[in-house]
Amino acid sequence: MRVYLVIVDESDEALVALHYAARRAAKTEGALHLLAIVPPQEFNAFAGVQATIEEEARARAETLVTAAAGNLLSTGAKMPLISVEVGEDIKVVRRYLENHPEVSALVLGAAREGGPGPLVSHFTGSGLARMACPVFVVPGSLDEEAIERLADN
Repeated sequence: MRVYLVIVDESDEALVALHYAARRAAKTEGALHLLAIVPPQEFNAFAGVQATIEEEARARAETLVTAAAGNLLSTGAKMPLISVEVGEDIKVVRRYLENHPEVSALVLGAAREGGPGPLVSHFTGSGLARMACPVFVVPGSLDEEAIERLADN
């Protein structure tokens, strides 16, 4: 079974990647893993304030990834595996892939305009040589119909 990993955040790029990966998983009878990353918070001298800030960031990420999973379920997709990890994005993705060798592909979305984001830059640049799975980058300029055609092939 093919397993597609999508990094879920509030960006349009994440929506494009999720749309493609969900369609591709349905086509190949595969599965989705959704990963939300909580960036490390800046140090705050007051431990109670620090803990509250970290908990709020984690809760936001959990809400975001759970909503994405709910949207997928409403379209008839299988329930994805949901994970929320704290840390620097590239390190978290690498660690996730090491811990989940069943992942067949990392699916990222590209921005509609401008340069690539840090994940696309890393995983299609110097980081590509160390990947244990392919990296799919879905152009942000594609509409839903084009994404579905691409995923169905």
